[in-house]
Amino acid sequence: MSGENKTEVLLGIGPGSQLEPSIRAFRTTLTLAQKLRYAMDERLRADGLTTQQAALITVVTAAGKPSLAEAAAALGSTHQNVAQIVAALIRKDMLQVERDPADKRRKLLSTTNHNAAYWKERDEGDYDAVAGWFGDLTAAELETLCDLSDRVIARLGDA
Repeated sequence: MSGENKTEVLLGIGPGSQLEPSIRAFRTTLTLAQKLRYAMDERLRADGLTTQQAALITVVTAAGKPSLAEAAAALGSTHQNVAQIVAALIRKDMLQVERDPADKRRKLLSTTNHNAAYWKERDEGDYDAVAGWFGDLTAAELETLCDLSDRVIARLGDA
C-alpha cells in the first residue's frame, strides 16, 4: 500500500469508497484539513509559528480589535485554547492585548507592527504554495468547493 493511498484505504475514502456519502464527505474533509494544516505548519515551522497561530492573526487582522471571546468564536475554539495561542503570539511580538476603554474587564487583541512586517515578507510565497496545493482544480471547481463547504459550515453554525 503506497503512503499516498494508505490514508484513503484506512479511512475508507477515495474512489470506490463504500461509505455512506455523508460519512465519506466527513472523513475526506477531515483528512484534507489535517493534510493542509500539516503542510502549512511545515511552511511556518522555521519561523516558530503554527497554522493555528496564523489563523488567529488572520482573525484579529480582519476583525480589527476583537475580544478574546470573539476571536475564539471566530476560530470555533475554546477561550482557554485561544488564550494559550495569544500568549505565544505576544511572546513573538505578533499580537498585543489592551484593555477595552469601555469595559476595563474586557481585553482586546490587535496585531503589532512586527506582525505586519513579517507577513508582508512571506504572504506572496504562502499564497503561491496554497495555489499549488489546489492546482489540480479549475477556478469553477474551487468556487464549487468553497460554496459547498460554506453550506456545511453554515449548517454547523446552527448546530
